[in-house]
Amino acid sequence: MKSMKLAAAALALMLLGEIKAQVFGIQTDQIHRPKIHFTPRQGWMNDPNGMVFHNGVYHLFYQHNPDASVWGPMHWGHAVSKDMIDWKHEPIALYPDSLGTIFSGSAVVDLNNTSGLAPKGKVPLVAVFTYHNQALADKGRNDFQTQGIAYSIDNGATWQKYKGNPVLKNPGIRDFRDPKVMWHAATGRWVMTLAVLDRIYFYSSPNLKDWKKESEFGKDAGAHGGVWECPDLFPMQVEGKTIWTLLVNLNPGGPNKGSATQYFLGSFDGHRFSPLSNQTNWLDYGPDEYAGVTWSNTGSRRLFIGWMSNWMYANQVPTETWRSACTIPRELRLVKLGAGYRLASMPVNELNKYNQKPLVYNYPNVSKGLSLGAASVAALPCRIDLDMSLETCAFTIFNENEEEVKVGYDKQTGNYFIDRTRAGKSYFHKEFAARHTSPRHTSSKKLRMTLIIDVASVELFADGGLTTMTSLFFPTISFNKLSFQSDISPISINYATLKPLE
Repeated sequence: MKSMKLAAAALALMLLGEIKAQVFGIQTDQIHRPKIHFTPRQGWMNDPNGMVFHNGVYHLFYQHNPDASVWGPMHWGHAVSKDMIDWKHEPIALYPDSLGTIFSGSAVVDLNNTSGLAPKGKVPLVAVFTYHNQALADKGRNDFQTQGIAYSIDNGATWQKYKGNPVLKNPGIRDFRDPKVMWHAATGRWVMTLAVLDRIYFYSSPNLKDWKKESEFGKDAGAHGGVWECPDLFPMQVEGKTIWTLLVNLNPGGPNKGSATQYFLGSFDGHRFSPLSNQTNWLDYGPDEYAGVTWSNTGSRRLFIGWMSNWMYANQVPTETWRSACTIPRELRLVKLGAGYRLASMPVNELNKYNQKPLVYNYPNVSKGLSLGAASVAALPCRIDLDMSLETCAFTIFNENEEEVKVGYDKQTGNYFIDRTRAGKSYFHKEFAARHTSPRHTSSKKLRMTLIIDVASVELFADGGLTTMTSLFFPTISFNKLSFQSDISPISINYATLKPLE
């Protein structure tokens, strides 16, 4: 009982300190604002959506409540970038109207103006999104989500909604949302991948306005711990083969509780998706990657970004003037493993230009308990790359308040892990302070890890991106120290580099 009272007193003091800071005009949540990850200028953000590359510019739209730092009436926020790292905020692209608020969707370059929405000689960008009509939902109706479109003829600067919305009405299903649209060249039509309950519906259209249902997938495949959301379908090349990848976000039911992104590999003929296997595959095993989808119109590159949070606690994390960030953009590729394939992801190469002069550590056959000397990482964010023998090891980032996050590999269990049980603020949700794990997906005798560490997050890319984990943390004061340890003596490190990012 005494320990409970002490814990309650500590929590009260922490909250009181934050209240005092706000009274005196100090925005304490700014110490948690990422430096190399996209965040809204203010207010709430969740799913990235509508991502499209056009005329050398990456467009990022996102679910946005501009009037509060918690989920609320959804708009499409908008930002642009030349490299997916340095973002410029743009005016809100899509506002709610009489048909509803603006839920997630996608955007495409209608190169041949199949929609007829642009004047002759112009190429429209077309956004396809879900209308969510809360008034209908409050009346107990099931058809409150429909699909609408909007278009831009000035390269995404301004958007007009189609007067004939909705272009796809709801047949009476409560969860009927998040259209991801692509051009299917083999059949000469647009294909929409739509999340419906805990499965996927595929639709086709010649013009983005008239849609016909083609098929369903997923009733008996993959994970079904919660509703399916934010799907994405695209082809990928590996060993001269075309394999179709279907991303499906799931909440709850992820491998480390709450929200997560699963995927399926198979074939698609313009009508039906046929999986190679119905097993569950996870794109990211960490607790804080969700709603991840890819940019359209990027040629042979498949570029991905996710929402860096979890619906278990997204509305409660300890930031006040803004909430949520996106992951580092990642490039996806398929890797052949035995008789099958796995989707791998690594940070986009564009991040490299933000590397500062690296600190290089070469420790062949080093002794047990190697430490990088508690190197200063006051200049977070940073990137760490490690190549060593396959042994138990861990990086620890920490501060003077004895708060820490450990990231590493456990040889005994064969799992990678991120441990944030002592990472700082966790009072906002009982599930936050935890140790999360991921299985290893290769039999290689070498251990390779890349870590992207920002002021309030770490992203682990192991074995060339075959395993990925994303995790938030909220220290009371900034992490400014780094150490590395291994339990085995001696260990062989091929290289270890730390590169500040700015």
